[in-house]
Amino acid sequence: MTRAYSTALPMLNLAVRILIVLNWLFGAGVLMILLATMLEPEWTFRALGFASSSVPDMTVGLRAIPALGLLCIPLNDLLLRRLRDIVDTVRESDPFVASNAGRLQAIAWVLLALQLLSIAIGAVADAISTSESPLHLDAGFSVTGWLAVLLVFVLARVFSEGTRMRDELTGTV
Repeated sequence: MTRAYSTALPMLNLAVRILIVLNWLFGAGVLMILLATMLEPEWTFRALGFASSSVPDMTVGLRAIPALGLLCIPLNDLLLRRLRDIVDTVRESDPFVASNAGRLQAIAWVLLALQLLSIAIGAVADAISTSESPLHLDAGFSVTGWLAVLLVFVLARVFSEGTRMRDELTGTV
């Protein structure tokens, strides 16, 4: 079992660190698209495949979507950094510590916020989509996403209770 941890955890740690960097690079790309829609809207929207005639009606929505997407970047960063910290505690010794219960609680709240942002982005996309310029995004309500939110809230509580019980047991021995 120690052998699996010695190879899997460093790889997971590296993967999370790479995802942190990629998250910010993705955010920079979204910011560039948002700025392009402000500086050269006609050209940008044509490059994205939207008909020129529908651009005036879609402009606000097509700017709102990446603006909402930018809110996801720091949330993803928070989630990934908490995950990295949990992986570090597993690598170092014991994952069942109070700080990991708090980290899981923070991750659950971030997942909840990301689900709400996804619904908002999906609603904007549906509102501006037309038959002439359909907008298909993978955003909106996700049963799996909401189940993940609930699961992580429960897991945070399990970690909290497990840590408390272990501390009580240690104190009685």
